[in-house]
Amino acid sequence: MSEAFASVEPLLAEHAEIERRLADPSVHADAGRARTLGRRYAELGQVVGAYRAWRQAADDLADVLEIAEGDDTFVAEIAPLRATEEAAAERLRRVLVPRDPDDGRDVILEVKAGEGGEESALFAGDLLRMYLRYAERRGWKTELIESTESDLGGYKDVQVAIKVKGSLQDPSDGVWASLKYEAGVHRVQRVPVTESQGRIHTSAAGVLVLPEVDDPGEVAIDPNDLRIDVYRSSGPGGQSVNTTDSAVRITHLPSGIVVSMQNEKSQLQNREQAMRVLRARLLAAQAEAASAAASEARRSQVRTVDRSERIRTYNYPENRIADHRTGYKAYNLDAVLDGDLDPVVRSAIEADEAARLAAAGT
Repeated sequence: MSEAFASVEPLLAEHAEIERRLADPSVHADAGRARTLGRRYAELGQVVGAYRAWRQAADDLADVLEIAEGDDTFVAEIAPLRATEEAAAERLRRVLVPRDPDDGRDVILEVKAGEGGEESALFAGDLLRMYLRYAERRGWKTELIESTESDLGGYKDVQVAIKVKGSLQDPSDGVWASLKYEAGVHRVQRVPVTESQGRIHTSAAGVLVLPEVDDPGEVAIDPNDLRIDVYRSSGPGGQSVNTTDSAVRITHLPSGIVVSMQNEKSQLQNREQAMRVLRARLLAAQAEAASAAASEARRSQVRTVDRSERIRTYNYPENRIADHRTGYKAYNLDAVLDGDLDPVVRSAIEADEAARLAAAGT
């Protein structure tokens, strides 16, 4: 094995061990644990495949070099085989660069109205539709978890789960791998429906993206650390929408995280959904703490879960969309809002990958 790729050996061993464990039927009795193992197996599968391709290319080149020493007719085969080996080595170097371990996860995405009152709430609704249509284009499943509508039909706050269908072969196709770059402040410039003078206003909505927890055991929550309150759910304007205390508010005392749910009809269902979101928020908090402890060079230069950072502007009069982190700009805002988000996402992925490769010295 080349010294440059000595780090592959433990990964190959880990891949073989997970393969052995996944072959055990008892592992699949715990769906969450099986999913976590499957995600890691898919991630390591990229390394194993790249290593085998490089190893085969290197062996083919070595064989031809040896034969060509005694037979000049094989000399012409050296150049293309060397090019294949170099390309395979480059591919292996890229997959060995540490990537986000959550890439294969599903997500819980929250859109929250910000500055701009009703116009901001309407824009939050536009962003939600954009993500739902993007998910549809990608073949992902969506589930509305919680929403608080505004008087004009927008959203003050809305949460949706976005999931892949079936098993995931490549973590880079995961929902988190694409949508983690959406976290931050999204600014809109347009003439609001409430504006009678035709003046352009600027408002904003915040987006938070959380990797969803597959296995509840991943995030330890002590029941004694929770304060659970129940109350009657309410709709736009604060009016009561039922006569039972079905809404649930869970406060995680150590972190101060508060999650409220009222969309489901029963208190038990709302509690389960609230715990689901709480686990995702705690997982994100753990990841942020680990990132803060790491060196600046190792952190993503693009992704953030801080809603205070302005990441993108949607300019309706010019039909323009601009990402302020990557410099991406296009004049097809109508198409983007209809779910054609891939080019925008790709610009963030490429910028992040370039930063990681540079940090790894590759």
